[in-house]
Amino acid sequence: MRFKRTIEQIGNTKFKLLSNSTVLVLGIGGVGGHACETLARSGIGELIIVDKSVVDLTNVNRQIIALSSTVGKPKVEVMKERLLDINPDLKITTYHEFYNLDTKSKILNHKLDFICDAIDTVTFKIDIIKEALSNNIPIISSMGMGNKLHPELIEISEISKTSYDPIAKVIRKKLRSLRINGKVPVVYSKEVPFKVDNEVSNPSSNSFVPATAGIIMASYIVNQIIE
Repeated sequence: MRFKRTIEQIGNTKFKLLSNSTVLVLGIGGVGGHACETLARSGIGELIIVDKSVVDLTNVNRQIIALSSTVGKPKVEVMKERLLDINPDLKITTYHEFYNLDTKSKILNHKLDFICDAIDTVTFKIDIIKEALSNNIPIISSMGMGNKLHPELIEISEISKTSYDPIAKVIRKKLRSLRINGKVPVVYSKEVPFKVDNEVSNPSSNSFVPATAGIIMASYIVNQIIE
């Protein structure tokens, strides 16, 4: 039995909660890809996955779907194929597009039990948080994992209690200005960002910090569903 070890740990009743749950994963990058696979391996019954990007050679250092053989392919399709190889019974809906104001109505047109936000654009991170709070959909959002080297400094916190994270600071301020209230759990790192070459505009990254954040996000979702 594919999920025998999981069922032995949490029992059939709780496992059925997972297998009857639908999770929206926004962003299939270093964080979202690992979150997505962990959710599939945990027995989540349905995943909605969203990302317009294709696998790039520069993704190989950190993204679970990035291989020499997948470079140039849409991330959502590579992820779907991988997840169905893990669990052929998993129901998957893919959106090869970005979450934005034009696409969000169809992306959110599902009965969702949880939202896993791993997108990069702050404007749309704020929007998906607003939508989740307005519609009483549980959410966990990933903050910045670039320019970090220490996965042991990653933790889950309510966004109002984060420190050292510029993305969380921007989101907090914007939510206050929009008078959007509600607790928003986030995965963030207490590490002060570090990069050798400050002339490079893109954030640096590695194989272990984003992966850890994604796995922590998935673990939070699983535990919230079964508790």
